[in-house]
Amino acid sequence: MQIAEKINNYKQYFTEIVSLSIPLIIGNLGQVLIGATDVFIAAKHATNTLAAISIANSIIFCILVVGIGLMSAISIVLSNYRGNRKPTKKFLITVLNYSMILACIFCGICLLAVPLIPRMGFEEALVPMIKEYVFICAFSLFGMYLYQCLREFLLAYEIVTFPNMILVAALILNFILAYSLVFGIGPIPGLGVIGLALAAFIVRTLMGLVLLSYCAGMIRLKNPFDKSLIKQLLKVGYPIGIAMLLEFLGFNLITILVGREAGILAATHNIAVTITSSAYMIPMSISAAIAIKVGYYNGAKILREIKRYAFSGTLMSVIFMAVCSILLTLFPKQIFELFTNNKEMIALGLPILHIAAYYLMFDGLQVSLSGILKGLKMTKIASVTLIAGYWLFGLPFGYMLAYHYKMSLNGFWIGLAVSFLAMCTLFLVVIYKKFKYLRRVYKN
Repeated sequence: MQIAEKINNYKQYFTEIVSLSIPLIIGNLGQVLIGATDVFIAAKHATNTLAAISIANSIIFCILVVGIGLMSAISIVLSNYRGNRKPTKKFLITVLNYSMILACIFCGICLLAVPLIPRMGFEEALVPMIKEYVFICAFSLFGMYLYQCLREFLLAYEIVTFPNMILVAALILNFILAYSLVFGIGPIPGLGVIGLALAAFIVRTLMGLVLLSYCAGMIRLKNPFDKSLIKQLLKVGYPIGIAMLLEFLGFNLITILVGREAGILAATHNIAVTITSSAYMIPMSISAAIAIKVGYYNGAKILREIKRYAFSGTLMSVIFMAVCSILLTLFPKQIFELFTNNKEMIALGLPILHIAAYYLMFDGLQVSLSGILKGLKMTKIASVTLIAGYWLFGLPFGYMLAYHYKMSLNGFWIGLAVSFLAMCTLFLVVIYKKFKYLRRVYKN
């Protein structure tokens, strides 16, 4: 009877987290599936094409992800403002200007990276393709950042349907464009890697412009650059940006390191990351919902609601990832073959998926716990924990296994499993202490 009563007490929280998460899941999955479409098409075109875009995206995402992290503060800060009953719509023009400044900075960094690519030790045949892809995709950051900043702004108001409709349309358009430009259609010749880059540029630009037209009525030109908001965004956002950089750098450094050994290793790693990222998007979306709800009630100073939303979302994430672990354990070959029938890549990829099956639950747990800390505006601690997990535990251990014990990709993925376990432990300790402190401060 007590268990049924407890479940009933939490029903509202599960329902609200699900309601907010589903559109976020659709949106985040849409983003991953756009990337997965590129992987699928590149794999069908040629192994070198897949290897080239795997390495090129590793370079690009290590740069642009800092800006994404800085913009992720928009929904966190504004949801806390809303919980405090502060006006927020006037900040849209500031958010837009902020995103375009970031786009200029990180586009410039991408372009500066292009001349360095020949010196990074990749296979000679891959270098021209990598350079072409990075150069064209650098200019797609303007559309990507425009879409992302507006999406974060709307997320603070729990408006997620229209941004996700854009993503679904973008997914379809990207597949049609990418396939047509890569292989050629009618009078259009096949452009290979350049076709993939052009498709990404066109689709990202359209996504940003369409969402801007949707939000145009809310733009107020008065006070176009609110300094107090910018300070808050930088204060909350820079730890997230650094953490996302180091998190992505961890995964993408593996691509770059193994890509120096052989292009096929980078291609295999990219397929495995695409598969696990597709699963990760669900707890990542739930984590964003947790951050919004926890942020709102943190602004309202109601600890009971903070704890209930935190528990509900975390439990959902862990259960989902447990199901994914079972699927990866039972059907690894069938899942990997969705992307390629290359026997050598399948042989390299199956052990990786078995390793991933063991750590997915910890990955789901750590991202949910991270969402709780973000909602509490404890982004510095969340970032330090992520950095410690990857760079003090997982990557050094993975590097040792990969090169000292000759385990190559398998060694790196075992290292990733260790990093997620370390992060979960550290996050749980920090959250327990924070809730203990808030119990005294909020007195509810």
